[in-house]
Amino acid sequence: MNKPLDHAELEIGRIQPHNIELEQQVLGALLISNDAFHRIEDIIKAEHFFSTEHQRIFECIGKLIRGGREAKPVTVKTFFEHETIAEIPAAEYIARLAVGASTIINAVDYAEAILELAMRRTLISIGGDMVDAAYEPDPDNAPKVQVEAVEKRLYQLAENGKTGQGFVPFNEALGHALEMAEAAHKRSGRLSGISTGLKDVDELLGGLQRSDLVILAGRPAMGKTSLATNIAFAIAKDFRAGATTTAASANGGRVGFFSLEMSAEQLATRILAEQSGISSSLIRRGAINYNQFNDLVEATSVMSAIPFHIDQTGGLTINQLAARARRLKRTAGLDVLIVDYLQLLAGSGKRASDSRVQEITEITTGLKALAKELNVPIVALSQLSRQVENREDKRPQLADLRESGSIEQDADVVLFVYREEYYLQNRKPPEGSPEFVEWSAKMEGAHGTAELIIGKQRHGPTGTVKLQFDAEVTRFSNLATGDAINLGD
Repeated sequence: MNKPLDHAELEIGRIQPHNIELEQQVLGALLISNDAFHRIEDIIKAEHFFSTEHQRIFECIGKLIRGGREAKPVTVKTFFEHETIAEIPAAEYIARLAVGASTIINAVDYAEAILELAMRRTLISIGGDMVDAAYEPDPDNAPKVQVEAVEKRLYQLAENGKTGQGFVPFNEALGHALEMAEAAHKRSGRLSGISTGLKDVDELLGGLQRSDLVILAGRPAMGKTSLATNIAFAIAKDFRAGATTTAASANGGRVGFFSLEMSAEQLATRILAEQSGISSSLIRRGAINYNQFNDLVEATSVMSAIPFHIDQTGGLTINQLAARARRLKRTAGLDVLIVDYLQLLAGSGKRASDSRVQEITEITTGLKALAKELNVPIVALSQLSRQVENREDKRPQLADLRESGSIEQDADVVLFVYREEYYLQNRKPPEGSPEFVEWSAKMEGAHGTAELIIGKQRHGPTGTVKLQFDAEVTRFSNLATGDAINLGD
C-alpha cells in the first residue's frame, strides 16, 4: 500500500512524511457525506495523498460527485473489482473506510494536514534534485541557473502547494470574468484593472490588466522612463495597507521596478523631481533654496512610505529577473512589475549560436509567462528602430519595434510615446523666414504635450491619448481638454 522507497530514501534511511490514518479518515468522511468533498476540493488534489490507492479512490469519488452521482462505498467499489488494497479485497477496504471515519466535521482540518505532508515531501524532492544537480558538472546548468530553477519550484510550492495549476473549468473562468466586471461596475463602470493615474489612458485601457504584458515603446528622449515612473509611483502611492489582491485595482498596488539602465538613486531623483515640482537638474547640482529643500524633505517623507521596490542590477537574464520577481512577491507582495528596458535583458545563453531575434523572442515569451504566473501586469519598456527617423511623420508604428515579430506577438498591449515638440525643436528654421511662422504655430500647438499611441490592445480599441508633459520635472499628467482621446479605426 505504501510507495516504494526512492534512491534518496534508501541513502538517507528515512521514510517520507505521511499519515495513512489521516488519509483514511478523509476518504471515509467523503464516502459518508459527499457534501464534504466541496469543502476540501480546493485544498487537496489526488496527488497530495501518499498512498497510490488512496489517490485513485479520491479521484473516483471526485468524478462521481462532479458527474452528479452519489459516491458511496457501493458505487465506488465497482471501479476496483478484483483488486486488493492492504492485502484485503478492495470492496471490503472501501467499506471499512466509511465505517472507520470518526467524523466529517474535521474533514477540512484533516485535508489541510494532508496538504502540509505533501508539501514536505515536495520539499524533500526539491532538495534531492538540487543535490543531484549540484554534483553533476554540466556546463549548461551553471549554479546560478540551478538556484533560479529551485527558487521557481519553491515559489510555486509556496503559492499553490502544487507544481502546476492545470486546466481551469470554463465555468470557473466565467466566474472570475463576472467578478472583474462587478468590480469595474462598482468603480463607475470604468476600470477592470489597476489605474495608471492617467484618466484618459485608463478610459481606453480599463487600467493595467493582471497577467497582461504591456510594451511601452519610443525613440530616445520621448520620455518612456518618465512615463513608466509616473505610472509606477501613482500606483504605489494609491496603495492602501491591507488591500486584498482583488481590491488592488481600486487601491493602487505594490510595484517592482527593474531599472537595468539607471541607478536606483537616479530613478528616485526623477520621481522626487516630479513629486516636488523641482527640476531634477537643480536637485543634482544642489542649486535649490531653503524652501525648495523643505519641499524635497516633505516629498521624501511621503514617498518613503509607499510600496515601491527598485532593482538596479544591470545585465540580468530573463530567468534571473523572474526569480527576483517571484521572491519579491513572496516576501513583500507584488501587483505591478516594470522593466526598463527590454533590450537590456539577456536570454538564458544556452545556445551561443542564437541570434538576437531568437534571444528577444525568449525574453518576451518569458515575460508573458511570468505575468501569467504571478498574475500581475508587466510593463516592459522597449526601444524603437532608427527607421522612424527616416519618415516625415515620425509617429511610431508596430513595425518600428526592434525585433518586432516576437514583441508584437507576445504583447497584450503596445503603447508608443511620441512628442512632436522634440522633433520640431530640432527643425527650427531661421527667424524671419516664411517657414518660421508655420513652425511657430506648430510649436505652440505641440508645446508641453505628448501623445500616447495605443498601437495594439487585445481587450479593447486602439487610438491616441494626448497628455500634458512638463519636461522640467519629467512629469506626464492628464490634459485639461475634452478632446484628449482619438480612437483608431
